[in-house]
Amino acid sequence: MTPVLRIGILGTARISLPALIAPARHVSEALVTAVAARDAARAEAFALSHGLAVTYGSYDELLADPDIDAVYNPLPNSLHGPWTMRAIAAGKHVLCEKPFASNAAEAEHVAAAAEASGLVVMEAMHYRYHPLIHRMTEIIRDGTLGPPRHIQCWTSFVIPDLTDIRYDYRLGGGALMDGGCYAIDFIRLVANGEPSVTGALADPLPGGSPLVDRAMAVRLTGDGLDAWFDSAFTRNGEFRAEAHVVGEDGDLRLSDFILAHRGRLVATRHGSVVADEQGAGDMGLSETTYVWQLRAFAAAVLRGEPFPTTAANAAGTMRLIDEAYAAAGLPTRG
Repeated sequence: MTPVLRIGILGTARISLPALIAPARHVSEALVTAVAARDAARAEAFALSHGLAVTYGSYDELLADPDIDAVYNPLPNSLHGPWTMRAIAAGKHVLCEKPFASNAAEAEHVAAAAEASGLVVMEAMHYRYHPLIHRMTEIIRDGTLGPPRHIQCWTSFVIPDLTDIRYDYRLGGGALMDGGCYAIDFIRLVANGEPSVTGALADPLPGGSPLVDRAMAVRLTGDGLDAWFDSAFTRNGEFRAEAHVVGEDGDLRLSDFILAHRGRLVATRHGSVVADEQGAGDMGLSETTYVWQLRAFAAAVLRGEPFPTTAANAAGTMRLIDEAYAAAGLPTRG
């Protein structure tokens, strides 16, 4: 019999459906079996809506269940670190939503625990697992564009409700934490070596906490490269996730890089187009980034296959988030 990874969900966050429950229908090695909430009735309603067999009235009950192999942690940002640590202590593998922790110190603490445990602890930077992103890194690494010299990223999430937890400083809120973490991870993926933050400008939420950034612009440099990104929350408009990489011999543009299954990659060398590919159509792919991520998570747990979005890698992203908040004159989260 083919081994199956049995996964429980901490909380009833809406992201659980597109990020885990729906993808599990396409990944035979993964089975979502349970959900826990602080309120048993809420867990039962969520399970009934999504066809889950088991519910718990507390997160600790789920972690104590020997029939659960791994947990998905989509709790508010401020709870990513603490509950990932508890899951590790309970001997569970973890797929933790981004950002991985509230700050770099917490991320490094979790990374050390993950390393010592031997468990799979994966940050859910789902875009990294899609073939279109693999194709992009192939173009960059094979020298088609020449050495990368400039990177730009733009992310924009539509959050019309000003009471949303992503605007709450105590819960690790802020545009840098939610969209900026993707941009930083992307820049780190493309860059040779680790960049550092050289400047940042935050736009706080009018009438809200002055500690929470509804938009953040950050500049980074490193190893012959300069990079810049802008991440924002908007009350209307549309989702945006775009990237532009400029090399000595060409450039590359990638739309919808976060949801790469909807994306398009166009690369040029000396003014001539050398690649123009769609995340779905041209590559013959219809599976979402989340499906590719879940497949990689199951493979890492069941067969020990390597994966890029490790806890140690996540700690590197959190260090740059802390640097950006400091450069913008805002305190780190947590």
